[in-house]
Amino acid sequence: MAGMPPHTDAATPRLGLGLDVGGTQTRWALAAAGGTVLGQGVLPGFTAAQLSAAGGAGGAADGRVTALLAALNDAVVDALQAAPGPAALHHVCAGVTGTDAASSATLQRRLAAALHLPPSRITLASDIEMACHAAFAPGGGYLVYAGTGSIAGFVDAQGAFHRAGGRGHLLDDGGSGHWIATRALRLVWRAEDARPGAWRDAPLARRVLAAIGGPGGAEAGADWPTCRRWLAQASRGDVGRLALAVADGGQPTDAAARDLLADAGRELALLAQALAARFGPRPVALAGRVFLLSPLIEQALRASLPAGTDLRPMAADLAAAAAARAAAMP
Repeated sequence: MAGMPPHTDAATPRLGLGLDVGGTQTRWALAAAGGTVLGQGVLPGFTAAQLSAAGGAGGAADGRVTALLAALNDAVVDALQAAPGPAALHHVCAGVTGTDAASSATLQRRLAAALHLPPSRITLASDIEMACHAAFAPGGGYLVYAGTGSIAGFVDAQGAFHRAGGRGHLLDDGGSGHWIATRALRLVWRAEDARPGAWRDAPLARRVLAAIGGPGGAEAGADWPTCRRWLAQASRGDVGRLALAVADGGQPTDAAARDLLADAGRELALLAQALAARFGPRPVALAGRVFLLSPLIEQALRASLPAGTDLRPMAADLAAAAAARAAAMP
């Protein structure tokens, strides 16, 4: 693995690294303080929960994190070498799904070691808190974030972070990619229980089962032992990606898929409503790849909020925004 330059003199331009880490993928960007992006890319994702309590050591999940950090270092070194003129990595701002006090300390140490920086130059937050800072000034509004999981966040005028949802797929994650996928699978297999072979007449079932069946297509996915093995081996992100099959390019013609996508929007509206009940009405920004699945999701969310709610789809690159923030750190 290539090593990061250990230090530079005060005249060397200082760059920031921003990380947007989710269960499906890790987006990274290297930027100057003014926001100019000098490198960016996508790597596999992970969650803070995959770091074991014993310092993040051991297990297949930990091996994936170790490999990711090695690949990240190599990518950043390549970006630094391609930069116009000498440059050095100054600070890292990382937003990681599921970060808490224990996992934050572990990940801070591991990022510092992988990127050859002192831990004091690694700033960690949850991915939603990082996104809140990119969307609004403190106190400015709420952010609803929906990717593999879902959560809403608010940074108040004093800088304190507040949340709604984000409890994980075992409890909720309503409206997320994982939620959409598992609801679709529930529909498929309940229909099969009532009438074996029903999937052949259901466009939603055919698409989802084809995604599971791979080269064997929907016929293979419709074999319950095959589907069960796939689910047992699939990561949270793998399951979430089945939402792409539900969306069918954004405007599915089948009623089952359209209803499910609209239900996702209504679930996500509940997150914004929960924060508004606590802190009063404010603008709402939308971020995360679920909102790219289909306009039906945003339409249903908008219809579920009070008339006149300032709803703002967020196009900002969260990794790039975090990178610019990192470069500007003292």
